[in-house]
Amino acid sequence: MAGSPESSLVPSRMITPERKLEALQHVNKRRGGLSVLGEWAMILTIAVALFLALHTFILQAFKIPSGSMENTLLVGDFLLVNKVVYGAEVPGTGMRLPAIRKPARGDVIVFKWPVDHSVDFVKRLVGLPGDTLSMRDGILIRNGVQVKEPYVFHSDPGTDPVWDDFQWQSDFLVRSAGAAISYHPSRNNWGPLVVPERRYFVLGDNRDNSLDSRYWGFVPDSLLRGRPEVVYFSFVPDSSNDLAWLTHVRWTRLGERVH
Repeated sequence: MAGSPESSLVPSRMITPERKLEALQHVNKRRGGLSVLGEWAMILTIAVALFLALHTFILQAFKIPSGSMENTLLVGDFLLVNKVVYGAEVPGTGMRLPAIRKPARGDVIVFKWPVDHSVDFVKRLVGLPGDTLSMRDGILIRNGVQVKEPYVFHSDPGTDPVWDDFQWQSDFLVRSAGAAISYHPSRNNWGPLVVPERRYFVLGDNRDNSLDSRYWGFVPDSLLRGRPEVVYFSFVPDSSNDLAWLTHVRWTRLGERVH
């Protein structure tokens, strides 16, 4: 019926399948090859930016090159390092983002080696600023109390070498009646030393085969990189087999938390 409400709802021109196809073809003609390339370039740029931000401020991959942390970490372990926990460094500024928490005794940490900042080290933090540390026959003593360290491994317990490298300790030696007039530190017997402000003392879990604070001193807090969280891949290195990363995988270590 003319003029009825129903008749006003009927479109004056039906949208047929042919018209839909014609509209799509018209839109596609407006999108040239350069437009598609531009979209892919934008996606790639965003992806790269996100990767760099993730690597710089959140997570970093780290490979264990030596046995200084056996048996906690093994040569051939690949770790994911949490850079947020201690406050990630903002490159080129000397500034750090706010930390989730401060480093604690017993933490396994990754840091720039004080001797060469281009090299990353991983060790266990055993001394905080103000702590008094010493070692007697390979046993760590902190603030006068023997430290229980179930993670420590001794690969060469029968020797106690003396190196000239240990002499730096003399400047931080506690001057007391118990301190010898002539200080002769060794690998397993040294101290007591006081850890300065904004410095940390670190040791490898493989106490007989670790280049650590005993040799080159304290770690400034500005050199902290982060804390290893998990072993995401691991294999047994084999110099005679280039495919060891495929054939010698330590499957049981994949996903193992670092403690």
